[in-house]
Amino acid sequence: MRPALSRLVASLLLPCSLLLAVPVRSATPAPKSVSGPKKERNDYANGQFTAPLAAGLKHFYSCDYKGAEADFERALAVIPDNTFAISFLNAAAAHQGDDLDVMINHEEDAATTFSKDYVNHIRLGFSYLFSVRDRSLDAREEFQNAENINADAAAAHVGLGIMRDNERSANRAKVEMLAAMRADPNNVLAREYLARIYQVDLRDPQRGIGYAIDVPNLVPGYADIQFHIGSLLYDLKQDDAAIAAIRRGLDLDVCHVGEAGQFGYTLIARIYMDEKRCNDAQKALDTAVKDDTDAIYAHTLMNKLQSVCAPATPAPRH
Repeated sequence: MRPALSRLVASLLLPCSLLLAVPVRSATPAPKSVSGPKKERNDYANGQFTAPLAAGLKHFYSCDYKGAEADFERALAVIPDNTFAISFLNAAAAHQGDDLDVMINHEEDAATTFSKDYVNHIRLGFSYLFSVRDRSLDAREEFQNAENINADAAAAHVGLGIMRDNERSANRAKVEMLAAMRADPNNVLAREYLARIYQVDLRDPQRGIGYAIDVPNLVPGYADIQFHIGSLLYDLKQDDAAIAAIRRGLDLDVCHVGEAGQFGYTLIARIYMDEKRCNDAQKALDTAVKDDTDAIYAHTLMNKLQSVCAPATPAPRH
């Protein structure tokens, strides 16, 4: 995700109604580790977390933001510092008028009252990232507060990595995301950002796909990761697999709220144009225009399609 987060969250970057009448609770701290061998963290092996998370994604991609908000809150009641669920909660809240502002007010109270709870600072930092006002300085302060309380927790590194990415500081963003993955190898946001950093900034899509490819196994309902995987596969010249991934994202994003729904058809059209499959490209572009998804770019590609598919002019005969 990328708004203040991922471009994904840029599309998601409009919150939902968290306050459906339920005041935002101060976050419950993540369970403390017990003595003995350290167990690798995997939030997505916990059915009590994944069930409401899956429901929230389905509601979100159907534009039922109130339902999504309630689902993500239920997921976070189980694992309070999961950055993926926090981000979608904020994205859902941002779609609901003043809900994000109300959420921020509650979270500011919690972070002040329970200042030693790193989860409260994480929740507030992510909410600042989604604010329509520039709250980046406030967000950085909250993530640093969280890191000071628990330097080994993944969430603070993810938040700081997102901020570095927003500043186009790719190597520093990469360092933070790798630190997050050392603490939480299955952190979905860290994987997504690393995939994009390697693809776009470091020009290494092969390395990028390694971070993204397992994410659908962790969150099968995450439409935007399918779009990112499709884009990576396109860079790797695996066109059929790329189209299949993008179409999976389109099938999930029924309301065209995320990157898959917004940009999937134009990316498919570009792949078809590269292959000179002009009729298929035209159909994809017609759908983009009909559904008003990336329609301006679709018209640009339609104009280009004329030259791509124009019959070759025969050489003059002597």
